[in-house]
Amino acid sequence: MENFLENITLTDEEGNDVEFEVITKLEIEDTEYFIVAPIDDENEDAIALKVLKDEDGEEYFATVEDEEEFNMVNDAFETLYDEGVIE
Repeated sequence: MENFLENITLTDEEGNDVEFEVITKLEIEDTEYFIVAPIDDENEDAIALKVLKDEDGEEYFATVEDEEEFNMVNDAFETLYDEGVIE
């Protein structure tokens, strides 16, 4: 994935395009993760997405649903935030 994405547009389950602000990109154990927040809904929490590849080698985003993996990404994000690396 591109290194300096500012916003991305994703399609929700209902087929609607939703624009997200990319808060930060993390690389953990050879996997890329993006922390994103919806631009139009300030009440919605940020979400963690990971970059996967399909059978053709094309990259796509998937939500982090495994609790242990989510906690690992969240801990990394909080550490960077606490250290002032990201705002």
